[in-house]
Amino acid sequence: MEEQNMIFGMRAVIEAINADKAIDKVFLQKGLSNELYNQLRNALRGKEIPIQIVPPEKIKRLTTKNHQGVIAFLAEVTYYDAEELLQEVFESGKTPLILILDRITDVRNFGAIARGAECAGVDFIVIPYRGAAQINADAIKTSAGALHRIKVCREENLKKVIDYFKEYKIQIVACHEKTDKLIYDADLKQPTAIIMGSEEDGISGEYLKRSDVAVKIPMVGQIASLNVSVATGIVLFEVIRQRMK
Repeated sequence: MEEQNMIFGMRAVIEAINADKAIDKVFLQKGLSNELYNQLRNALRGKEIPIQIVPPEKIKRLTTKNHQGVIAFLAEVTYYDAEELLQEVFESGKTPLILILDRITDVRNFGAIARGAECAGVDFIVIPYRGAAQINADAIKTSAGALHRIKVCREENLKKVIDYFKEYKIQIVACHEKTDKLIYDADLKQPTAIIMGSEEDGISGEYLKRSDVAVKIPMVGQIASLNVSVATGIVLFEVIRQRMK
């Protein structure tokens, strides 16, 4: 990871937080305890910045400079508020198409998904604060610059966001292999938010329960498994196919 995307040292990180710098996450070395550390925790309180407590070795691998046990990672993109963006989409007269990513952690997969989403005209992408790929230089490169064009919302509570969408009659479509309904049989012409889950565990049960319909992509090969970025592209362009009729 390149050091120009990192801020290290207690006071430097505190100043960055107080200046409202766009921070992707903060690593705190396990076992820290002093007055300056308390000031840092106070600065972080109330801020929607993911914090990870990590062993000293992890921080040493990232930088050999005087980090004082603290590294902040600057965000490569600006994050937006999902509720505000939905209102903007409605005001523009468009039929909303939203992509929700549940625990997509591979940066290259995320970049490829963003590229396909931008090409398909997705209004914005929603990711969780924790358990999501870091939007770094690799993700942006893989996205072919799409991450500088499509808006991304990083939300603390995806359940709350999904419930908010449902209040505004947004159809929640879960792409899930354990269903009989094919993606081609769903009505995707209406306002829709599509949930894609991790390749390991799929979509979380709490989000599946909130979905209006679960769909799958038909497969006839022996592997019967698609890379999540490929699967996302297939689903998004089925939306476009239906809406262009």
